[in-house]
Amino acid sequence: MGWSGIVILGLVVGGAGWWLHPLRRAARHGLVLALAAGVLGAALANAAGGATGLFHDGELLQWPLSAALALVFVGVCVALRAR
Repeated sequence: MGWSGIVILGLVVGGAGWWLHPLRRAARHGLVLALAAGVLGAALANAAGGATGLFHDGELLQWPLSAALALVFVGVCVALRAR
């Protein structure tokens, strides 16, 4: 997938996660934070998976793990921002 794919995946998951989160109206100016959290989560999952040998670049497991961790990061960041 490469790092450009990781960044695009993080941005898409960050934007969608922010838009679908029920507390997004309470989190003022949280879109930029959600996008950054999505990219950070996807990059962290990609780096951790490569470092542990769980998957290599371009394997099927890379996409869902990167998207899942990015979604967790976005959910936590939006919820914390709303408080």
